[in-house]
Amino acid sequence: MLDPMSLMTNLESEIFNYTTGRFLVNDAHHLRQRRRVFDIPGLFKLIAKAMNCKTDQITDFRKLGEGGLNRVFLITLDTEFQLIARVPYPRVTPKAYVVASEVATMDFLRSKGLPIPKVYEYSFSSNNEAKTEYILMEYVKGTDLSQIWFNLQEDEIVSLMDQLANFESTMMSISFPAGGSIYYARDLMELSGDEGIPLDEQADSSALEKGRFCIGPDLSIPLWYGRREQLDVFRGPYEDAKSVLVTGAKKELAYLDRFGAPRVPYQRFRREYYKYEKQTPSDHVKNLGHYLRLAPSLVPDDDALSAFCIRHPDLTENNIRVSTDSGGLQILSVLDWQHAAVLPLFLNAFRPDFIQNEEDEVSRTMVKPELPDDFDKLPEEVQGRERELLRCRLVHFHYNLSTWAYNRIHHQGLVNPLNPFRRRIFIHASAMWEGETIELLSALIVLVLNWEIFATDGTPCPVAFTKEEIVTADKLDQGLAIADRSDRWLREYVGCGVDTWVLATNYERAKALGEDVKRVTLEASANDEETTEEDHAIIVANWPLDDMDEAEIEEYK
Repeated sequence: MLDPMSLMTNLESEIFNYTTGRFLVNDAHHLRQRRRVFDIPGLFKLIAKAMNCKTDQITDFRKLGEGGLNRVFLITLDTEFQLIARVPYPRVTPKAYVVASEVATMDFLRSKGLPIPKVYEYSFSSNNEAKTEYILMEYVKGTDLSQIWFNLQEDEIVSLMDQLANFESTMMSISFPAGGSIYYARDLMELSGDEGIPLDEQADSSALEKGRFCIGPDLSIPLWYGRREQLDVFRGPYEDAKSVLVTGAKKELAYLDRFGAPRVPYQRFRREYYKYEKQTPSDHVKNLGHYLRLAPSLVPDDDALSAFCIRHPDLTENNIRVSTDSGGLQILSVLDWQHAAVLPLFLNAFRPDFIQNEEDEVSRTMVKPELPDDFDKLPEEVQGRERELLRCRLVHFHYNLSTWAYNRIHHQGLVNPLNPFRRRIFIHASAMWEGETIELLSALIVLVLNWEIFATDGTPCPVAFTKEEIVTADKLDQGLAIADRSDRWLREYVGCGVDTWVLATNYERAKALGEDVKRVTLEASANDEETTEEDHAIIVANWPLDDMDEAEIEEYK
């Protein structure tokens, strides 16, 4: 018999701590954000109650995996039945809303016939025997797509993209009376005192008898990140597309009014192009004001593009479970619905990051890709690169083709030439201010210079930029592009992600590589006659792979 108390004897075990990866910058800070101690005996009692069994029937409890927001545990009963317990990290915000909405979203989509795990029980409060928020859900056996993603053959890619397009078609065909996030009405009433906007089409909520579904506040991360959670601002539900477009910008204005202070850009490679000086929020406030005056023109004339629909908030190869048996590659389940939002089609029309290959000229032509004619004569190393390039192109090509064939709603949004820009400027206007406003400013300039394309009713443009402002912004953009290339090179060289994440097994090697680059860079700086001591000190103080002061990190939240 498994004694749950025995699992509590070591609070430094992997059960409570993040062990999958490490961070080259502020590792201890990131690991603390992902540490979650909870009461395992209490969780066992909740599992037993939900599954109508006894706690001594739980024969195994182990960590199955962990991501950026949750830790996942696999529970096995003496009947060999298995289920999942998922516990969110302290960094998840607003935690109660996020847990409540994810459960309702999963139940709602599952009721539409989509392959979503069944939820057995949940709590969006830590006021329970486990002393943590949790979700108990179905364990879907199979393989994570990420384990086979880079080895798929073309026929498997075709099959997978067809299935994904059909999945998204079913999901995006669901009509919604408003935008925001999905909740059970009872949960939203308990959380906010508001029942939200009821969904016209009631699903059969057989998984959890919690009453009808509704649309409530939008849980998109930029609306709540850090101290933004403290703001008493409107976050939905949205009546129309214009309301969606302006809410994020108004939120950020409220944030800057309350918490705004001069900051150097968060991205340290970029600081050189700001002369390492703190930037005041006033320029961003001004640009947000410009955006709010221009935003109504971003609403498409075609009402179909403004219809509300739902997409997966972060679809990757890591949250798709597939079968790989003799029946062929089949999607079994799609996981991780935290922060899902119902938004207008023109903002929800995009290719998932792990599929899109827009930077590639061949992919943009939508001509079926092939290996080079002289492939067999190429060196083995070059052949490997060409195979991977072909795989990326095939994924992009077949996703587009499958979407055209099976998801005409999404295809309509994808082929509209203005939608990528609409989505881009909306993201920049809703984003968290991190000491820069150039992305929003550059997008505003594009909008103003092409005003007649968006304002088809002939409305005069209410914003203007001088030639000097345009030239200055373009010059800064070019400099920042150089900085971004340097940043990408360094990350690729040491093998880390944007947030400096590496596999735990690669941490020491990546750390050493980063130190080598720093040493060589500082030696070159010291030996450069044109580099002053002050310049050298600035390079040292802003080295991108050194820890930041934790108080400084908090300033950006």
